[in-house]
Amino acid sequence: MATVAIVFRKDKVNKKGQSPIHFRIIQNRKALYIASGKAVSKEHWDEKNLKVKPGHKNSARLNSFLSNKHTEIYNSILENETTSKSLTSTLLRQKLYGQTPQKYLPFADKVVENYMKEGKVRSYHNALTIINKFRHVCKNESITFHDITPAFLSGYENYLRTELNNKTNTIHKNLKFHRKVFNDALRQDVIEYDVSPFRKYQMKLEKTQRDYLTEEEILSIDSYPAQPGSKVELHKHMFIFASYAGGIRISDMLKLQWKDFDGTHLHLVIKKTGVQVSIKVPNKGLQILDSLKTEKVNPEAFIFPMFPKGLDLNNPVILDNAISRCTAHINKNLKIIAKGAGIRKNLSFHISRHSFAVRALRKGISIDKVSKILAHSNIRETQIYAKVVNEELDKAMDVFNI
Repeated sequence: MATVAIVFRKDKVNKKGQSPIHFRIIQNRKALYIASGKAVSKEHWDEKNLKVKPGHKNSARLNSFLSNKHTEIYNSILENETTSKSLTSTLLRQKLYGQTPQKYLPFADKVVENYMKEGKVRSYHNALTIINKFRHVCKNESITFHDITPAFLSGYENYLRTELNNKTNTIHKNLKFHRKVFNDALRQDVIEYDVSPFRKYQMKLEKTQRDYLTEEEILSIDSYPAQPGSKVELHKHMFIFASYAGGIRISDMLKLQWKDFDGTHLHLVIKKTGVQVSIKVPNKGLQILDSLKTEKVNPEAFIFPMFPKGLDLNNPVILDNAISRCTAHINKNLKIIAKGAGIRKNLSFHISRHSFAVRALRKGISIDKVSKILAHSNIRETQIYAKVVNEELDKAMDVFNI
């Protein structure tokens, strides 16, 4: 027999400082939650008697509403158990409140728009591509959250793979966005927990090879005879600098101004995460900075002068476009440098970040410190590099098998 209880969700607090009141249904050892649509502050909730305290101006009305809905839920469950029909929290919600399932695409569009509002231009464009692809596949603007089942996702994945020739990791990126949409809807009480197909759908991900340079290869890059004062020399300096100074991303490095350097440390806010970090610049990095200094340093000038003059750093769209153009220019010259230095790897600026991480771990810096230097949001991101180092150690131990 199922049980129904009124639950005050202290784990969820809205902007008004109120927590929602839910109905918890336990049936076949599984818990389902139905939002009542009502919320009160902690001080107005009687936890012992599971009702709104008399001090609340609408306590009588709210308690009457909760009591009636509790009875309706219990009777609905009893009716369905008698007729041996299954009853999900979604069907219960519709029966109680007459609500139709929420349309998926309008909500997903808002998730995409939020990226732009937050200044995450690259994430916005990536998400827009994913949602437009989804529209092309389903061809149904009225598709609801409830229509997107594990079976639907399986068909969607098959379409991406066979019709669009998307690789496994590209498909994973697509599904990851849709999972975020469901999670956002769940947090906002738009859907119930049991609606999400990602509870049962397994997203596949393939291992990718992360290229990095050895100490010898970095020395080869550093020794490349670039013409003094040329862009090629500047790009070489930038790559070497990042390889020593914490693997700074190109998006952060391009924005560095002389006022961000105090003589020993760089102080910056990471563009991707918004985290503020302070990086001690090692001797090799200091040498590069000294070579770029002029007699009279303008604090507002960029350390690595790539951006056009007068660039509006506060406009996320303009800034993102400028970063993209500069990155393409740098990567083009890095390939020329790699060829001249006898390096066969497909060199790009981001490899400087991988190179720093692997070399730092090899030199004995603990993984938690490397994670902080790289400004990773989760240490699992850093563990990818630790696996590379561990694999090298495993291969080294194979000498005992000879």
